[in-house]
Amino acid sequence: MLSSILFLGLIAVIGTSRGSYPFTQSMNPHLHPRLYHGCYGDIMIMETSGASCDVTKLLNCGIPGSEMFAEMDLRALKPYRVLIKEVGLRHCVDPALIAAIISRESHGGVVLKDGWDHKGLKFGLMQLDKKSHHPVGTWDSKEHLLQAVGILTDRFKAIQKKFPTWSVTEHLKGGLSAFKSGIDAIATPADIDNDFVNDIIARAKYYKRHGY
Repeated sequence: MLSSILFLGLIAVIGTSRGSYPFTQSMNPHLHPRLYHGCYGDIMIMETSGASCDVTKLLNCGIPGSEMFAEMDLRALKPYRVLIKEVGLRHCVDPALIAAIISRESHGGVVLKDGWDHKGLKFGLMQLDKKSHHPVGTWDSKEHLLQAVGILTDRFKAIQKKFPTWSVTEHLKGGLSAFKSGIDAIATPADIDNDFVNDIIARAKYYKRHGY
């Protein structure tokens, strides 16, 4: 009985030591992938409209469009699956969310030239802008992915601090927006309802259903 109490006490301590939300059971790496969602919210219960639809893309948009592109990148992401999960666990970020950003930003690296985009401005699987960050490691290395996901978690925490009354979902969406556009670009909830955020969450749900 005493050992059970001590174990539960330890779990409670761990749950309050990483991130701002004590998702204790979600931090267990031995859980089924669908049950692990890190410290920043459960994407599977978050609403999303998927990629934006406009007059130039009426077919490949919405949730079906996001899932189509996620499926197209599934093979390219496969070599990084273990790495994505390891880095996700290290930073307490849902691996499916990392996979979705990699899919959106670099299609698993297949469109990059020596790790750079076609303009030579962004680097790595998650495409860090060299104007804002000094990339470390090779473009598809563990070192570099740790840096990129670390920046993502910094954005989550910055949004939590800037908007303490926002919901868990708004904090996650705000962090994604800040990762793409910067913290200063976010002032109201309307600023986080954009193509990047909705597409990422839709892709992440797809990858969650496929083992991430």
